[in-house]
Amino acid sequence: MPLVLITGGARSGKSAFAQRRAEEFPSPRLYIATGEAGDDEMRERIARHRQARGAGWQTAESPTDPTAALATPANVVVLDCLTLWVSNLLLAGHDDDAISAAAAALADSCAAAAVPIYAVTNEVGLGIVPEHAVARRFRDLAGRVNQTFGARAVEVWLLVAGQPLRIK
Repeated sequence: MPLVLITGGARSGKSAFAQRRAEEFPSPRLYIATGEAGDDEMRERIARHRQARGAGWQTAESPTDPTAALATPANVVVLDCLTLWVSNLLLAGHDDDAISAAAAALADSCAAAAVPIYAVTNEVGLGIVPEHAVARRFRDLAGRVNQTFGARAVEVWLLVAGQPLRIK
């Protein structure tokens, strides 16, 4: 089934676009969440996302191993988001080669899945070069992960100001 990559800047409408596309399929729908509720703001954000999805969705919280969650029975999957996943792996001490290998394995699993998968990510490299080495490392890794997923995806969408633009 198709792997669809949805990218764009922060608050560009990526998650809402992925949800709308996924809701074209009957329940059960699976939302694989890579974000963690590490503070009050993030807990509130997660609660808003859950409420916006409503009935017909099940959630698998998987901050470092979304591949395992792909085994959950569903008719469609939203994986949100790859950049948080990369950040989680960085914070867990994984090196660049391990993260790149994990991204290739996850992208292959998504592309081979029996159901459509909408993978959401952020374009973090469109601005200035970050001042700090860790931020540059994150930006570079996120860009490579996006390229890995983009190469395996049958569709790639860029969201700008809530407007989708099909890239591939």
